Amino acid sequence: MIRQRIDSLQVWLFENLRRHEGVGHFVSTRVGGHSSSPYDSLNLSFNVGDTPENVRKNRERLVEAIGIPLNCVTTAKQIHDAHVKVVSKGLRGRGSVDYDGAINGTDAMVTNVPNTCLVILLADCVPLLFYDPLKEVIGVAHAGWKGTLGFIAQATIKTLLEHFGSSTQDIFVGIGPSVGPCCYQVGQEVVSQIEQVFGTKQHLVINRSADGKGYLDLWEANLKQLLDAGIPEENIETARTCTCHHPNVFFSYRHEKGKTGRFGAGIFIR
Repeated sequence: MIRQRIDSLQVWLFENLRRHEGVGHFVSTRVGGHSSSPYDSLNLSFNVGDTPENVRKNRERLVEAIGIPLNCVTTAKQIHDAHVKVVSKGLRGRGSVDYDGAINGTDAMVTNVPNTCLVILLADCVPLLFYDPLKEVIGVAHAGWKGTLGFIAQATIKTLLEHFGSSTQDIFVGIGPSVGPCCYQVGQEVVSQIEQVFGTKQHLVINRSADGKGYLDLWEANLKQLLDAGIPEENIETARTCTCHHPNVFFSYRHEKGKTGRFGAGIFIR
């Protein structure tokens, strides 16, 4: 990924997506907004305890920097599931200025509607951005450990194939900053589920302890899903940046023990 400063904001961009003129995208940071601690300062979530006025100002500042209208931003009420929502023109802008208006109960969205910016909100979970330049269709997914075990990455790809006629060979994917295997310790119950779902825990859970705990590699787990689904390895870019290790750049639920804001990952067809 590359970092781009726009006025007081810094956004991160995937090089594999940036090469395509037909799509815009971003991963925001926590720097350059209006919110006070513990949401300082570019918190984009209405649902964490920050004031709605600050969140709206933060979103307005971000979209101005990106160059898209706020009423094009489309968000969801994320529930750590693997449901994928196809976003029609009538759903564009849902959740842009409040939480109640967000699309209900989904952690992934796809669309072929231009000027519809699909945004997921994060503070350690994995952001996944998808783009098929031939069919001109995009997608986003929010993959925590539950979504990862529910194969949300593959569910998003399946939706692109079935609803829009995409081919896996044509899809480009970005795996963004999230909690890394350096910091994401999980218990024996999660380790057991990983082994049951993936058929192995090799390379997915590292540094296991005597009590069965281990460190989960969400990047590797989602990369494996993408490769198994048929996405060419050269079409995938992984940030490999741990949010917990960089709490001054990104919001981290784990580092800040639950009381924090959310950064965003978004994509739109120009």
